[in-house]
Amino acid sequence: LVAAVLAHSGRLDKEHLGARVGRLSRRGEVCTMINKKYSEFLPSMQSAEDLVAQVEGLCSNIDLLKAGIENEVQRDLNVAVAEFTELKQQLERDTLVLSVLKKLQEFDTTIKECNSALLEQQYVTAAQQLEKARSSLRSLESRRGFELKIVKALGTELTVQTQNMIYHLGEEWQKLIVWKLPPSKGSSSLEAVVLSELHLHTVPPQDEDAAVPPVAAVLQALAVLGELHSKLKDFGHLLLQYILKPLISHPSLQPVLEEQPDVFILRFRSQELALDEASPMEVFDKIKLVFEVLHKYLLNVPLEQPGEGRVSLAELLGELIWEELSDCLIHNCLVNSIPTNSSKLEQYKEVIESTEEFEKALKKMQFLKEDSTALLKYACNVDSHFANKKCQDVIMAARSLMTSEIHNTVKITPDSSIALPELPDPGSGDHLKVQRPSKHLLHNGAVSVGSESRLSPLTLCLPSCRISCSVQQLLELAYHTLLEATASTDLCCVQLFDCVRNIFQLFYEVVPTYHRENLQKLPQLAAIHHNNCMYIAHHLLTLGHQFRYRSTGVLSNGAATFVDLVPAFRRLGMECFLAQMRVQKGEILERLSSARNFSNMDDEENYCAANKAIKQVLHQLRRLGMVWQDVLPVNVYCKAMGALLNTALAEIVTRIAALEDISAEDADRLYSLCRIMVEEGPQVFTPLLEEDKNKKYQEEVPVYVQKWMTFKELMIILQANLQEIVDQWADGKGPLAEEFSAAEVKSLIRALFQNTERRAAALAKIK
Repeated sequence: LVAAVLAHSGRLDKEHLGARVGRLSRRGEVCTMINKKYSEFLPSMQSAEDLVAQVEGLCSNIDLLKAGIENEVQRDLNVAVAEFTELKQQLERDTLVLSVLKKLQEFDTTIKECNSALLEQQYVTAAQQLEKARSSLRSLESRRGFELKIVKALGTELTVQTQNMIYHLGEEWQKLIVWKLPPSKGSSSLEAVVLSELHLHTVPPQDEDAAVPPVAAVLQALAVLGELHSKLKDFGHLLLQYILKPLISHPSLQPVLEEQPDVFILRFRSQELALDEASPMEVFDKIKLVFEVLHKYLLNVPLEQPGEGRVSLAELLGELIWEELSDCLIHNCLVNSIPTNSSKLEQYKEVIESTEEFEKALKKMQFLKEDSTALLKYACNVDSHFANKKCQDVIMAARSLMTSEIHNTVKITPDSSIALPELPDPGSGDHLKVQRPSKHLLHNGAVSVGSESRLSPLTLCLPSCRISCSVQQLLELAYHTLLEATASTDLCCVQLFDCVRNIFQLFYEVVPTYHRENLQKLPQLAAIHHNNCMYIAHHLLTLGHQFRYRSTGVLSNGAATFVDLVPAFRRLGMECFLAQMRVQKGEILERLSSARNFSNMDDEENYCAANKAIKQVLHQLRRLGMVWQDVLPVNVYCKAMGALLNTALAEIVTRIAALEDISAEDADRLYSLCRIMVEEGPQVFTPLLEEDKNKKYQEEVPVYVQKWMTFKELMIILQANLQEIVDQWADGKGPLAEEFSAAEVKSLIRALFQNTERRAAALAKIK
């Protein structure tokens, strides 16, 4: 087979093939098989050679045919393609011209049909034809590269026809819906609102030849032209301003309905004896009545809205005005109906039911969508609204009390009765019972603390003093608010508790700032503010604990406490009063500074100056004693007056002890000045209104005036001789040694006595 192939390809000649076969024949069976295959291949090779010859002939014919096509057929084909392209372009131009002519014809036809329908008052047909004309015009304007001057004229014509159509529809709208408004438009007064009327002409008048088109035709035509939204918006604005909002804002207004053969009239009348606020049920009934009338005579019209399908006119109007109407109902109606007392929350269920019925009625009239529940959500969230309103009212009332006058006071005594709520026994579980006396409370008011020890009934009581009436009312407000919290839900309870804390924090910030000038200038107001703060701190100690067992909610876990505010209020009162004390001390020292250091008292002018300073100090103390009388607690009063008197005495002692030379006449005059202080000083202690009761505190002056005995010892030194001074010293164990140091006594001796042996001996004994 290999040899035959090689022979066929011309690479081996017969000699080589014979030699090859000769070599192979030596192999026996292999050679025999090759000879057999060769004999079988020879016919096939001959057939192949014949086929090659035929193919070569065909290739020659193909070359001839190709040359003919390239020279003749291709030229004819190019000519045909050019002709076809030209015909195609001409066809496209003719088609475009034809389509433009058709659109122009359609535009002209629709404009004519529109005018004809408009003359016959077929407004829906006319509006639809206008929309078709507008569509044709848009098609013409959208063809690029083919601009006609007539298109601009057609647009102008379409605009004119549209405005003409809108004008006619507007006239028909004004015939259907007639508003009679008060002369002063925009006024919301009751007198102006009563003059408002709405006339709905829903049937053609009998005295006119041309029938008024049905309301549905006018509305549908407006919808087709896209003008219905603006008309409804204007109508909704007037409806809100002159009908719906006045019905909500003026409880005395009542809608009056009057139906005549060709018109339905809606007007108002005012009731003379009306409540200040209408209940939500009454308002809902009035609003629902208005919508029922509008639904019957105007809004119950199905419309084909472009791009939205079939909708109701009531639904379109509702989308425009419901948000504003619901806000008005909430802020001017539902807000006012929220109870101010938790006991009335149960009665509010009637309002919730009425709100639900109101929304259902509006949804039935298709004025509201099914998922619109703004009013009902607000009404159902009454607990939160109650808490917010209560907190707002409480904070406003508290702030009003804080900014009222401080000097209007009330007397507080341990046995005084304060208008606070009576709290029940913690273990009774009954919120209405009065708290029973503790088993440890004895018949005389004392409290037993085990064995024979007893506490005074006044142990934990606030001492008698005067506080501002506003502060007492503030505490009453806090108590009643917490009492309200215990009867409320957990959420409301937390809000009210936080509100009470906010009251006291507001007091801490507002009162010192608002009354700053008066607290700095007027000692009495500073004392009253001190008492106010102590009074509040006294109640804060137990305020949270008193309500712990009244509530089963958040207040019962012990977290409801006000104890953390107590130090702040005590500090607030003390800082204010101490600031006033510093002012008074400064005035005392300033007056004593005009005494010319109590030196050279033999000079009449110096003596008069010192005497005047002493009297001014005593006058200041007496004035303070009067303005603080019956205001401060007795112990605070005595400590304050004692501190001020002590300031004056300490200053006098310091000035006299610093003198280097005191003559006998000077000593006498200094003694007389000191005697004035000793005699009149105790008289400034008048904490009580009853004069006979003040003697006790005047006798206890040494208890409150630290320098009192020092001052009296100074007076003794001014009148004593050397021996008496030495006796008073008593080797550092006498009363003089308790008040003065050895150096001070020696300085006084040197100033009072001349330098003699006796003085030297006396000085030697002072050590």
